[in-house]
Amino acid sequence: MNNFNRFLESTILRPTMTDQDVEVLIREAIEEQFVGVCVPPFWVKKVKRDLKEEDIQVVTVIGFPFGFEDTATKVAETREAIKNGANELDLVWSQTAFHSGMNWPKIEIAQIAKICHEEERILKVIIETAYLSPEQIREACLICQDAGADYVKTSTGYAPSGAKVEDIALMREVLPSAIGIKASGGIKTYDFALQLIQAGADRIGTSSAKALMEAWRKANP
Repeated sequence: MNNFNRFLESTILRPTMTDQDVEVLIREAIEEQFVGVCVPPFWVKKVKRDLKEEDIQVVTVIGFPFGFEDTATKVAETREAIKNGANELDLVWSQTAFHSGMNWPKIEIAQIAKICHEEERILKVIIETAYLSPEQIREACLICQDAGADYVKTSTGYAPSGAKVEDIALMREVLPSAIGIKASGGIKTYDFALQLIQAGADRIGTSSAKALMEAWRKANP
């Protein structure tokens, strides 16, 4: 796999992150030519500015980490992130609405997908697989597909568990090839990342992207 770096979104989404952390993230992304860097909305403008003309996507999160916000708030977050230079938006869907049996998640995703696509941006929807049964994962994927999501993403990193190979395989079985899958949460080894890619993941969101690249080079001298 000669393009392993192009599966990786280097990510920092912890509360204690600093500007120095962001500088390192940007530098490593440029050195390794990762497909993207994922940062909180606060840092989007800086990352966009510092990446200049690099072929690296600026990714940020909306409704993070629980998706509790109402749709109007998420819409405002989306518009602001796009204005500041985000190329891709990772939306935490309304978990509370889904678990209440409401149709609201589809309505909300569709509204935000429309905004993203009008601005030629990519929308990924975080369904937080740790809290879903296999049948609920299947249902969540179909909701995201019907609402116009470009990717379905496993996790925020704030749940009891993150990406699982069996969940990725199920998601790939359900979703058409036109919709991508982003695995995230707890991906710290090259072997695990490779298993997720082989199961169907198109993106790997990880805070260990640099270490994964070093492990890939050792495995592929």
